[in-house]
Amino acid sequence: MGNKQDGAEWLDLRIQGMSCTACAARIEKVVGRMEGVTEISVHYAARSANIRYAPHIATTKGIVDAITRLGFGAAPFGGHGGSDDNEQGALLARFLLAALLTLPLLWAMAHHYSWLQNVPVPLLLQSPLLQFGLAAIVQFYIGMPFYFRAYYALRERSANMDVLVAVGTTAAFGYSYYAMLAGLPLYFETSAVVISAVLLGKLLEAAASERVMRESEGYAELQSRDAVVVRSGSRQRIPLQQIEAGEQIIAEVERLIPVDGYVVEGHAMVDESFLTGESMPVMKSEGDAVFAGTMVRGGAELLVRVKATQGDTLLGRIAALTRQAQATKSTIGRKVDRLAAIFVPVMIVLSLVTMLLWLLVLKPGDAATAAVHALAVLLAACPCALGLAAPISLVLASGKLARRGIVLKEAGALERLAQLDTIVIDKTGTLTEGKPSLTGMSASYGSAASLLRAAAAVEAGSQHPYADATAEAARLAGLTVPPASAFRSSPGLGVEAIVEGKRVEVGSARYGAGQGWEPGRTEQQFASRQEAAGETVIYIAIDGRCVGAMAFADSLKRSSKEAVAALQAEGVAVLLATGDHSSPAAYAGKAAGIAEVHASMTPHQKVELIQRLQEEGHVVGMAGDGWNDAPALAAANISFTMGGGTEAALQAGHFTLVQARLTGIVDALHISGLTLRNIRQNLAFAFLYNAVIIPFAAFGGLKPWMAGTAMALSSISVVGNALRLGNQLRRAVERRGAR
Repeated sequence: MGNKQDGAEWLDLRIQGMSCTACAARIEKVVGRMEGVTEISVHYAARSANIRYAPHIATTKGIVDAITRLGFGAAPFGGHGGSDDNEQGALLARFLLAALLTLPLLWAMAHHYSWLQNVPVPLLLQSPLLQFGLAAIVQFYIGMPFYFRAYYALRERSANMDVLVAVGTTAAFGYSYYAMLAGLPLYFETSAVVISAVLLGKLLEAAASERVMRESEGYAELQSRDAVVVRSGSRQRIPLQQIEAGEQIIAEVERLIPVDGYVVEGHAMVDESFLTGESMPVMKSEGDAVFAGTMVRGGAELLVRVKATQGDTLLGRIAALTRQAQATKSTIGRKVDRLAAIFVPVMIVLSLVTMLLWLLVLKPGDAATAAVHALAVLLAACPCALGLAAPISLVLASGKLARRGIVLKEAGALERLAQLDTIVIDKTGTLTEGKPSLTGMSASYGSAASLLRAAAAVEAGSQHPYADATAEAARLAGLTVPPASAFRSSPGLGVEAIVEGKRVEVGSARYGAGQGWEPGRTEQQFASRQEAAGETVIYIAIDGRCVGAMAFADSLKRSSKEAVAALQAEGVAVLLATGDHSSPAAYAGKAAGIAEVHASMTPHQKVELIQRLQEEGHVVGMAGDGWNDAPALAAANISFTMGGGTEAALQAGHFTLVQARLTGIVDALHISGLTLRNIRQNLAFAFLYNAVIIPFAAFGGLKPWMAGTAMALSSISVVGNALRLGNQLRRAVERRGAR
């Protein structure tokens, strides 16, 4: 699926055939060099790639073909280029055939051990030619994909797990072939068991990873394939891709709503838990917005006018952004990737050192023993556990956040969030509802209606919530708003335009002072009275003279006080920074439980506040509405944008809170802490495994087949620990919901 942004497009691909993080690095290296590709991130755990490219230079087909030439399968999400089920099915078939051919070799191995001397071994199984034939089929037919992927890796001057398996098992098979010709004991089972064990490990890893992906995403289950559309007065069920914006569809009871749109007729309870994480349905009636992936739970069916379908819906955009976040890399992930890139070459060198150590020091001249122990080192080494340690947990966490209505757009932000100690919160639309209403006016020149009419004309060019409130008040008063020209905005301060030949300005007292006009006594008395009640006052000037004032009330969100208290309980200092006047700012801060309030701030001053806190050593977050707060959101270490289903909100900041509730920050903070702890556990296990198993193999503690089996199973434990994280996140969210 491609998402357009700044003239470029984002391409999300599902990748098949990767065996470890080195494969992902190879794809990044080759595709990243393609002309027109400006950004690429390949995620081994998610089996996906996220690519930003210029469509007039590069094409989807060209990118897919480049990945295919590297020996991998690639197809856009939602396309028909194969599925994980196909890959798992092929792995299962290969494993079963390998196991069937390996069992006779294991049986024949019994006479190698004194404690198995009493196990009868048929003469047929002791035949060197039979053992050679069975092992050759496993090695060169079933194991052929290892050779292909190793070849592709070496061609690009890199090494991956396939190189280890191909080199190790070929050495084991070659030694056994030499032993057969020399009349020595046979060890054909070694290479066959290793290949079988690796296939079993990759099969279990793929199944576990797929379970992680299902737990982390699940968006496909929320997307309907068809819808009942109303055309020419009759209903007909048609595929979703045939429905266009502007048409009317039926949202059926107990079925997923297939599109984004507005209710035209009817009223019903709608389950929006996928957006909000809240289990209680909300009432929808005429004029209310509904979203794809939500479900009509009670009442009658709804008639809905289509606004967006498929990938253009809020569900589709969240799914795409979540995949992009899963394809990005955290700081920990990048460090581990750099380590994994040199891991395989280092292991090959250690294997050679082991061979020389045994051949020259421990058992001089015993080439067979030296080769066996060197092979064990080669097969014990596991880059996969290291490569999976961070991304598999981040995949799960990002999906869990999305299901709570918290869209993560960069994996590194989740890592930084765990270190958060200070957060700066905007007032309007963040701490408050962001839906102010005009409560009063004062006019020292002309009538209140004429001033409201002029103010509405100027504010028509603004996207600020107070502009919407002004327009709504003019509409309710039945005023005809004239057109305005030469509109100019000073973000966070005020706006001006030419209305009916006069220069009309609307803004704060600070804006007025900067423009050279001062509120008169009438306006000052009005402002003092309204601001004492926690309302916000903005002023109106005509041709440089202040002629009136308007007061707006914006109630505190019910969730804000709870969120502030929860953040403070977590040790996070909460600051309020707003362009509003000191009196309403202090009023809102007191109501929310925020002691440190910064009022009358411009967007630039908010940035300076954040930078000062960072210079003092704080990890600073910023929560704002994505309009006037854009510079501050960009300056913060972690930024939260209040959502509402708008594209602008989804694209701004590191996190988007779809339902614009500050409690989402608390959920994200808890999830980030649990995720970082899980990643550290995964890394500790991966390092401990390699630190213990490799020396153990080098000094004869493991047979090659044991080492290969341990290598195959090590990554499974990392995935299993990530699945344990999924249960922890679920319990943590449930506990918060219970409170």
